[in-house]
Amino acid sequence: MTLPTVEHETGSSPRYSIIWLHGLGADGHDFAPIVPELVDPAWPALRFVFPHAPVRPVTINNGMSMRAWYDIIGFDARAPQDEAGIRASIAAVGTLIEREHARGVPSERIVLAGFSQGGAIALSAGLRHAEELAGIIALSTYLPISATLAAERSAANAATPIFQGHGSADPVVALPRGAASRDALQALGYPVDWHTYPMAHAVCAEEIDDLRRWLGQRLA
Repeated sequence: MTLPTVEHETGSSPRYSIIWLHGLGADGHDFAPIVPELVDPAWPALRFVFPHAPVRPVTINNGMSMRAWYDIIGFDARAPQDEAGIRASIAAVGTLIEREHARGVPSERIVLAGFSQGGAIALSAGLRHAEELAGIIALSTYLPISATLAAERSAANAATPIFQGHGSADPVVALPRGAASRDALQALGYPVDWHTYPMAHAVCAEEIDDLRRWLGQRLA
């Protein structure tokens, strides 16, 4: 099943696609307003795809049902992880990538992006994807099920550029957790472009400016 999405095309016949995953409890509309701030008019036509995560009970929120890419049992890095939920979302992202193929955009012109829980899935799905991607954007996030990545990672994405941004005052995904994920990725040889910003669990104008420059290199 293909997830429902919000879509925005910056021109006709898009040559590139950016699949952008929202954070816990948000939906595909959450990052749609970023498009006019982020896009450089000189870029080729892009299709932004903002999927809605499935609704599921979330343990840390007292079992309340909300849009989530997987269940979160605890914020501590040592808390049990919902591996089945994570893998189901990885598969759902794979289906979205296949849909872009069917619409004429090959993997090497697709960027996976995500914020917080969505960023965790962007990393997990992108690094395991069998075909080369244009890049991965991971904002205010961490690398889940990291113990299996070395065995499961795709050679096609061994050198895929990664933009990782994090707030120095993030109370949700603490900065050291993001930095530890960066270190784990770099230890496996991934080219991580790491940025920190004086903000909480959010996105700021400076980060969008840095992202615009980074994306411009991928879309050249």
